[in-house]
Amino acid sequence: MVTGGAGFIGSHLVERLVERGERVVVLDNFDPYYPEAAKRSNIERSLASGLVTLVTGDVRDAEALRAAITDHGVTRVVHLAARPGVRLSLEEPEPYLDINVSGTLNLLKACRDHGVRKVVFASSSSVYGGTSQPADEETTPCRPLSPYGASKVAGEALCSSFAASDGLDIVALRFFTVYGPRQRPDMAISRFTRMIAGGEEVPVYGDGTSQRDYTYVSDVIDGVVAAIDTPLRGYRVLNLGRGEPIVLRDLLNNLETEIGREARLRHLPEQPGDPRSTCADISRARAMLGYEPSVAAADGVRLYTQWYLEMNRDRIGSR
Repeated sequence: MVTGGAGFIGSHLVERLVERGERVVVLDNFDPYYPEAAKRSNIERSLASGLVTLVTGDVRDAEALRAAITDHGVTRVVHLAARPGVRLSLEEPEPYLDINVSGTLNLLKACRDHGVRKVVFASSSSVYGGTSQPADEETTPCRPLSPYGASKVAGEALCSSFAASDGLDIVALRFFTVYGPRQRPDMAISRFTRMIAGGEEVPVYGDGTSQRDYTYVSDVIDGVVAAIDTPLRGYRVLNLGRGEPIVLRDLLNNLETEIGREARLRHLPEQPGDPRSTCADISRARAMLGYEPSVAAADGVRLYTQWYLEMNRDRIGSR
């Protein structure tokens, strides 16, 4: 079962599992954080395979979880369902604790009570806050700068406790700024691409020297699938990033080149909750999962902008 399986990362994971011939239950509540139509489009091809069952349900609903697991014989769960968004969590923290913490608690209880022994939990680089050095799972402290990051720290703590007390095998994967086709419209590369292509002003918070460890979605899916397949016992935490952060102004230059249009930048003060830099130490994921990201930043930006321009060819061409 993939919770949040109609979302950006979830739909790519479901496609990969279908390619392997796996039967997959997608549990999604189609939260209105962004349009339901986009999420349904994300999984349309996978549903047509005949290997995917879509269950409309919420991870905060214990009965929905029980039914999804027991009715379909689920043995492994990838838990991606969450309320995303660092900045919005500063304004409205309550849903983040409700969905990301209470929902994760419900999911773990359902797995414990109904025979699921393997769980892969989607965590985030936001647990670290800001770091000047590559973040290491063992030695870098978790000092989140937002309620979103705090909710992921709490989710990890719940995973650790269930692995210790109930014998679940759980891998928490800390994703570093995943991007690619179908990504959420509020994410940086998605917003920048849309604004540059449309001739809109692009808001840049700070002086453009902040850095992010942008990681292409296919590389992250490689890591998630390896976490599903690798027989790791107990509780493990692993970073999934590229390990090569990109400076914001360099990213914007790459997007300008690929889109063929100069960005109109509007500089604004730095945003609270946003770290100056993120970078993953991926040595543990390499050692334990054989994880090896292969899509360089320039190639990933090219792939994403090609997809975006093709999907929006008529609209952009009419400007």
